[in-house]
Amino acid sequence: MGVRVAVDALGGDRGPEPIVAGALEASSETVAPILYGPADLDVGGLPIVPASESIGMDEKPGEAVRAKPDSSLVRACRAVGDGEADAIVSAGNTGAMLAACLIELRRLPGVFRPAIAVPIPAERRPSVLIDAGANADTRAEHMLQFAHMGAIFAEEILGIERPEVRLLSIGEEPEKGNQLTLEAHELLASSDLRFTGNVESRDLLIGAADVVVCDGFTGNVCLKLLEGTIKAVLDALRSEIVSTRRGRMGGLLIRPAARGLRERLDPDTYGGAYLLGLRGIAVIAHGNSSPKAIANAIKLAARGVENGVVGRLAERFPERPARSRDEISV
Repeated sequence: MGVRVAVDALGGDRGPEPIVAGALEASSETVAPILYGPADLDVGGLPIVPASESIGMDEKPGEAVRAKPDSSLVRACRAVGDGEADAIVSAGNTGAMLAACLIELRRLPGVFRPAIAVPIPAERRPSVLIDAGANADTRAEHMLQFAHMGAIFAEEILGIERPEVRLLSIGEEPEKGNQLTLEAHELLASSDLRFTGNVESRDLLIGAADVVVCDGFTGNVCLKLLEGTIKAVLDALRSEIVSTRRGRMGGLLIRPAARGLRERLDPDTYGGAYLLGLRGIAVIAHGNSSPKAIANAIKLAARGVENGVVGRLAERFPERPARSRDEISV
């Protein structure tokens, strides 16, 4: 059996069908998806673990996780915590995923708060945006830890030696930004990371840095803006090409380049994002994920297991500083 990936079959906005289709696409000799959902769900021969409840996108995360222990999301998280699966993938409520992972998987020693690490398809090579939405309210010491986790991830998993770290802000000058950004800049500048200062969001797609650090609110807004802009531009280009005869003729010539560009920029290519800082592999997929995105999220989770993401973070994470004043509780 390959890497066992627990998949929340009820997490997506589109219902279970694209999730099941993605799991079937990802299934191979090295990847073994296990679906969690209704016992009567048609899963095309994949194994399914019955779960009688689901957590909606509009439910309060902590309350929902406690009130629905038999939900597909919680059962899938518990499977990883109990050693019945090697990783979890969910396209469901991000807050509920975080809450369930904190209860069932728990943090790595020294970690204040887990963070979402998203690969950004930059020109030269992918950048890591962290935090992309796990923590809307953040302190400067949390952002320092996000930077350490992102740097370890970039070095150990993406193979980037001595990754460059920059702080997302409204200007490159060190005095630019709100109070949180100024405090985080001071901590990052005095760390042993290869910190080279602030960066603006307009530079993300051209390779702002190997690791771009921000609070979860800013990161999530930035990520969704990027995804929406990329989709709008690619769709507009396609519409322009097919709107005239001359455009269609030119489209035939640029089709290979256009296909390559779409493949590189399409969020479905990456499928999901790691929730770093836990004692197990957790991948968060988009709520409106297509089968392709789910398949790639499952493969991403399997690669995390194969590459020992959790072990490498545990080995290399710096010794924990004084206790943070507002660690997450669920």
